[in-house]
Amino acid sequence: MNNVFKILKLAKPFHKYISVIAVIIVLMTALELVSPYILKLIVDQIQNEITSGTGDLNRLYILVAVMFGSSVLAVGLEALNQRIGDYTTARMGKFLTEKFYQKIFTLPQKYFDSQVSGKIINLLGRGILSLQDFLGAATNFIVPAFLRSIFIFIVLGFYSPLVAILAFLSFPFYIYVSHISTKKWGERQVLKNEIEDSTRGRIQEVIGNMRLVRSFNTQFNETEIVSKKLQESVKIYDRQSLVYHFYNFLRNFGLELGVVVVMLVIFQNTFVEILTIGEMVLILQYLNQIRRPLFAMSFILERIKQAEAGSKAYFDILSLESTEKLPKKFVKPKFDHPTIAFSNVSFEYAKSERVLRDISFNLAKKETVALVGHSGAGKTTLINLILKFYEPTGGSISMNNKDYKNLLHQDIRSHISLVFQEHELFSASIFENVAYAKQNATKAEVIKALKMAYAYDFVMKFPDKLNSQIGERGVRLSGGQKQRIQIARAILADKPILILDEATSSLDAKSEKYVQEALEVLMKNRLVIIIAHRFSTIQNADKILVLEKGRIVDSGSPFDLAGRKGIYSELLRYQVEGNQKLLAKYDIAV
Repeated sequence: MNNVFKILKLAKPFHKYISVIAVIIVLMTALELVSPYILKLIVDQIQNEITSGTGDLNRLYILVAVMFGSSVLAVGLEALNQRIGDYTTARMGKFLTEKFYQKIFTLPQKYFDSQVSGKIINLLGRGILSLQDFLGAATNFIVPAFLRSIFIFIVLGFYSPLVAILAFLSFPFYIYVSHISTKKWGERQVLKNEIEDSTRGRIQEVIGNMRLVRSFNTQFNETEIVSKKLQESVKIYDRQSLVYHFYNFLRNFGLELGVVVVMLVIFQNTFVEILTIGEMVLILQYLNQIRRPLFAMSFILERIKQAEAGSKAYFDILSLESTEKLPKKFVKPKFDHPTIAFSNVSFEYAKSERVLRDISFNLAKKETVALVGHSGAGKTTLINLILKFYEPTGGSISMNNKDYKNLLHQDIRSHISLVFQEHELFSASIFENVAYAKQNATKAEVIKALKMAYAYDFVMKFPDKLNSQIGERGVRLSGGQKQRIQIARAILADKPILILDEATSSLDAKSEKYVQEALEVLMKNRLVIIIAHRFSTIQNADKILVLEKGRIVDSGSPFDLAGRKGIYSELLRYQVEGNQKLLAKYDIAV
């Protein structure tokens, strides 16, 4: 029940709407309970006329009019209730989505490194749906079921205490069986949800990597993987269904048996004239209505279990520790020309070996620094630390002599622009992708950035120009075009630190030339940090840091490092020899 209380607490902004809905439902319930009594009075008039000729036709007409009026009022209240319910549900969905989305932005980067994006989205969808369903069920069923039960037992007790007691005895039996049924359902639903999250995550990954899947002809294998997961889910559902319907039969059989016993008592009392015909009709109608509270309570128990299972992961995410604050407005850089310093920094991922060991260096303002080393040496991890995606497990990092611990995440990142190796673009227009770097960017500013990135000419060749849609992750652009859009975005951001994460590694020679020219414009008057495997991109660097197994094993200018034995000269030699062999093969003079 813990999650139920969390749901009620989370829905606090909507309590006023829920209260209005509850009041309307109380009125509707009262009208439903009044109708049987009016029908009793009508039957009494008819019986009086038949037996003694004392019936009042005008009163009968009035009673029929009152019954009709109450029915019309109930219909109007139901329409109003549904409208307010729709109004509340829509805003509740918005509120819950925003709550989840805002929380996501405050979670540590390690959470996203260990989760499949499709799974996170599935958790959001199911969590919100289960929360909305529960709150709707609680409002529409709990209050009327409670009131209807009390009123019916009072009326039954007034006319026949024995009938009231027999009817009451059906409640604990029905509720107990429903509790057992929903408990067993909920236990299996948690397992089913885990399989569903994994399946949806896999499907989304396959869709995102469709070229890979098709190129290796693994469509059938992927279908088999998902099919096996779905089959596991079906088996769990089959077991759920079998157990549920067994208990459903048991509780309904017990209810029908109890109703038959009560009806026998009612018929017998009417037969011996303890009850009148009108009273019998009234009691039978209320006896029929007593099923509603029972069904409602069963429904509520089921919704509680579904809410417990469906919202578990939603609340698990909300309960995760937030490591970042959500910036509510654009954050301006604190320093015009920042410097960065690492002092004995070490880092290790959870349950893994240490990735960085006692790293120390200073990056001066307007300096171009390259990170070089074999794959897995720790270059990307070092960049993640500079961006404060992770916290060092040892040592300290500072910007302009201010410790990172005393700087907010957004303060640090407000100084940094990135150009990624992977093309980090949205499935939106070219204008939107470039303007993403600056709130309220003008068309003139975006065009200027595109021109400086040598991207304006090819953009203008598209039919929709700046408004051209580029597809998911820029699929409609070439590799060089994607990179130049990223560079235009970084130019527009105009931040004092620039990080280039192997920005030209996946390009052909011609595209690399255009991108390199755009990068030269972008790199002016900035502190530039480059991760590069192609040494042609770092030949003009002021300083190179050579990493190996998480340590800085060498540093210096490209000229100094090329002239002495070490990893840099080794990697440089491999590239030069490779190029020389290629030139010699085709008899091309240098």
